[in-house]
Amino acid sequence: MYGKGLKPLSIAAVAMLALSLSLVFFYAPLDGDQGFIQKIFYVHVPLAITALVGFVAGGVFAILHLRSNDRKWDAYSYVAIHISVIFGVAVLITGAIWAKASWGHWWVWDEPTLVSFLIVFLLYATYYPFRYAIEDRDRQARYASVFAVTAGAFVPLNFMAVRMAESLVHPRTFATAEGGMPGEMMLTFLCSLVAMGLLWTTLVKFELTAKSASGQVKRLRRALDAPVAGGSSRIAPEVS
Repeated sequence: MYGKGLKPLSIAAVAMLALSLSLVFFYAPLDGDQGFIQKIFYVHVPLAITALVGFVAGGVFAILHLRSNDRKWDAYSYVAIHISVIFGVAVLITGAIWAKASWGHWWVWDEPTLVSFLIVFLLYATYYPFRYAIEDRDRQARYASVFAVTAGAFVPLNFMAVRMAESLVHPRTFATAEGGMPGEMMLTFLCSLVAMGLLWTTLVKFELTAKSASGQVKRLRRALDAPVAGGSSRIAPEVS
């Protein structure tokens, strides 16, 4: 079920990534102040936006799980948060590289945009120890869903608070109605954003497919290793 449509989605993600990278290196103009290093913007910012949207999506899936008690939505929530945390690591790494090249420091603690993202990332980093500290599977899923809903609601509130703050160092991506960027830069940025969104969706679908296949294999092994009365297997033969 999860693997349906994975191949065309993967092809679309790879094609969009190739297009966005081509635009980054051969179409988007160099920044007048930062030069070539500014091109990391087209990776760093789309990664950050995708990660934050993914965290919110994890909260939405968690709400669906709490309402329906369907474990499918718990799996969606877990995987959405898992992939978004990986994207968050990439955001912090690319941001540190950009900061060092532009500002001469790997990190600036008085910059609200940087610190706020770090807070969100650390919040979601506690999702895993919190979830696996609970042994009962049903309670684990319920408590993890409550965590995902609460943390997911915090993400947009945190984003709005940062947007209202006076940023000292970090550039505003959409500082004006035109986004504060020339047309070539805006086109490249939007293509990169779509590419990161497709990559996130592909990775989520791939992990869900892998987990579903792994679960089926485990159930099959348990059935084969647990004979019923008479020495036969729990797996019945196909009847044609």
